[in-house]
Amino acid sequence: MNGIAVLAYSGGLDTSCAIAWLKEDYGFEEVVAVLVDVGQEASFHPAVERGKFAGADDVLLLDRKGAFADEQVAKALLANALYEGKYPLVSALSRPVIAEAVAEVALELGADAVVHGCTGKGNDQLRFELAFK
Repeated sequence: MNGIAVLAYSGGLDTSCAIAWLKEDYGFEEVVAVLVDVGQEASFHPAVERGKFAGADDVLLLDRKGAFADEQVAKALLANALYEGKYPLVSALSRPVIAEAVAEVALELGADAVVHGCTGKGNDQLRFELAFK
């Protein structure tokens, strides 16, 4: 049996299914789901409940709005960083802050694995993988 897996949890279908998958297919004894609030307009209560229902041993909600604003958004605004010249890079910019928060939890818990649910469709999997190294 494996020990603890810490999951970057969005509350969506993929990461909710990943909780059971980590336990059943990979044999983790404990899965800790980590939601990170970077200021998105969302109610986190349903996601916390979904994580518990999916089998997470703990669901943590971390407030990283300040870190996101200070470390990413302010610098991006100064650089006029826009996708195609008009769209803020909010999602891409949030990933390092989210990954760092998840990695901190993993280190605190002495986790055996740090996991994300990003698919191969975009670049998020690369952002998480590189941040977790």
